[in-house]
Amino acid sequence: MKSDRQRAILEVISSRNIETQEELSEILRKMGFKVTQATISRDIKELHLIKVQIENGVYKYAVNESSTVLYTERMIRVFREVTVSINNSGNIIVVNTLSGSGPAAGEAIDTFQFPEIIGTLAGDNTVFIVVGEGTEHQVMTKLKMMLG
Repeated sequence: MKSDRQRAILEVISSRNIETQEELSEILRKMGFKVTQATISRDIKELHLIKVQIENGVYKYAVNESSTVLYTERMIRVFREVTVSINNSGNIIVVNTLSGSGPAAGEAIDTFQFPEIIGTLAGDNTVFIVVGEGTEHQVMTKLKMMLG
């Protein structure tokens, strides 16, 4: 899945000095992702990665922090615009969205990377979120704060 691959890219570039797309592709393949140069190129563009200079004039991929902030703000806006209601039962939170907007809301929620969230499942107009036992109130509060 694209979000898993992009999350892996961010983990890889934060833990290693990756100089080329080919090097990144090779590492991702070893991690089990099926990638092409075009896929990597699109991911780099979508993640707004930049090259920064490190020691000896060598360049590596890094996250452009200002783009990350803008991307997160955009995801909050998407979440706010498509969410109809948020309810929970035990450690399951249900987000109801406008018709056809479940995947967009699910992607936004995944982007927030709340440590309490175990997983999400998005349908046409609903997102199910499974959270750790006893953390549902925290997650509900965070989600409702994003609604404004």
